[in-house]
Amino acid sequence: MTMPINTSRSGLARSLAASSLLLPDELDQALALARQEGKPFSTVLVEQRLLTSTALARFCEQEYGLPLIDLNDFNLDQVPPQFISMDLIERHHVIPIYLQGKVLYLAMSDPTNVAALEDFSFRFNLVTDALLVEEDKLQQMLSRLQQGGSSGVLDLENIADDDISGLELAETGGERDPDLERSDDDAPIVRYINKIMLDAVRKEASDLHFEPYERFYRIRFRIDGMLHEVASPPVNLAARFAARLKVMARLDIAERRLPQDGRIKLKLTRNKSVDMRVNTLPTQWGEKIVIRILDSSGARLDINQLGYEPEQKERYLEALRRPQGMILVTGPTGSGKTVSLYTGLSILNTVTANISTAEDPIEINLPGINQVQINPKAGLTFAHALRAFLRQDPDIIMVGEIRDLETAEIAVKAAQTGHLVLSTLHTNSATETLTRLGNMGLPAYNIASSVSLIMAQRLARKLCLHCKVPEQVPEEQLRALGFHPDQLAAGVTLFRAAGCPLCTEGYKGRIGIYEVLPMNEKLANLIMEGANSLALARAAEEDGMITLRRAALEKARLGVISLAEVNRVTG
Repeated sequence: MTMPINTSRSGLARSLAASSLLLPDELDQALALARQEGKPFSTVLVEQRLLTSTALARFCEQEYGLPLIDLNDFNLDQVPPQFISMDLIERHHVIPIYLQGKVLYLAMSDPTNVAALEDFSFRFNLVTDALLVEEDKLQQMLSRLQQGGSSGVLDLENIADDDISGLELAETGGERDPDLERSDDDAPIVRYINKIMLDAVRKEASDLHFEPYERFYRIRFRIDGMLHEVASPPVNLAARFAARLKVMARLDIAERRLPQDGRIKLKLTRNKSVDMRVNTLPTQWGEKIVIRILDSSGARLDINQLGYEPEQKERYLEALRRPQGMILVTGPTGSGKTVSLYTGLSILNTVTANISTAEDPIEINLPGINQVQINPKAGLTFAHALRAFLRQDPDIIMVGEIRDLETAEIAVKAAQTGHLVLSTLHTNSATETLTRLGNMGLPAYNIASSVSLIMAQRLARKLCLHCKVPEQVPEEQLRALGFHPDQLAAGVTLFRAAGCPLCTEGYKGRIGIYEVLPMNEKLANLIMEGANSLALARAAEEDGMITLRRAALEKARLGVISLAEVNRVTG
């Protein structure tokens, strides 16, 4: 995660203030935005189009007498690997471009960044000097560097030790397994896997796939919900990769016939570690291993950043303010249900509330909340945890998932006896959740009286702000796609993905698409009458519910996502 940058230490703002390039109001606005977002001052100037990269570089060249070099003439592979310290690079927005004698030259768009020169000099015990480059080209090289470079081919002998500096297995108790000690033969494999894991964390991947086939081996990352191939090492290393990953997860190396589950805790720095959930699966050509990254530090629990429409957010907050009832979040795996629930819990997390959660696994650690890890092998199921919670004087209960009738019955009982209950289900829409509860065996009167709000959701990839291009679509086609007349009247601005070095195939980041259904008397009566999901959906839309499709189209209308993404997410 990029560290906040101290813009007050840069003399660039003072130099620009003495020139006529910027108005005082523009300068103050850029400085305030840089401090607020923790971005370099030079980056904000270019992003806000107050100055072009070329104009800024020419100004610095004349003002400070530094030569301007073209960063496109440098290959990323030429960057000295021993000086690639990502914490310093991201903190100061510079790249150590080459070493001449005992002088380390840093490529920077703000040559007044003395702190960068001092920190690199202190870290590597070298003299440092600045090379002036254009901001946009610096951004592109930084992005490629954060993504692990351009090469995905395995080179076991030339992996820089600094790529894995500080990366180690965190102690999990018990005696140290001698298999974890690195032998000379396995050291390249260890370094390569550690580098792959670091790259996955840097790219904010949610999953890593290690996949053996007859004639090739493939490593893929899931980024923003989509799988991307990042490396194709020799297939004859498949067994060694599997063995190393199983050792890290403390699994049985000799067992290759059955699936296994384990966990890896990687300590990246003194204060940051990442939990990983590991699953092995015997396939025709070897063991496929999938690793889920549970990086709670990257979770954003700000309800204003999740993508709710204003009326949807207000309905969710209203349900959270109630002293009792059940809030259900539904959607497929990987649709952001956990973040929605935790956002609600973070709002409710006060010193006056007793909050308990039952989860499998615990993905985000929240101080002040009693979190319980489900362990079915030991007999600790969701139902068992719920029963225990009710004897612990709870105010708010969160159940990771309602999977069976027993859990559903206890959750309903809790919601009806003065507790606020939050949980998830796997259904396709909000109204289908009501029929699913009935199909599980819950009486209609219990559903109508206990459920207070249902949210269905998906995650859509956001268009990259740097490369999205306008897309012209006739109004007749817009109506056929499902745009509401109110949306058309407000004006529609559509964009499509293009792709640039700063994003992944034209997309960067994700945003939630929601369908929020509050319980009301009309719906309660329909449930009691045994209405199906279609009848419930019609009634909900008549009462003003924004469907998933309409919510996605609104994001497309505002240029946040593409029409292609709307169709991928909502069908």
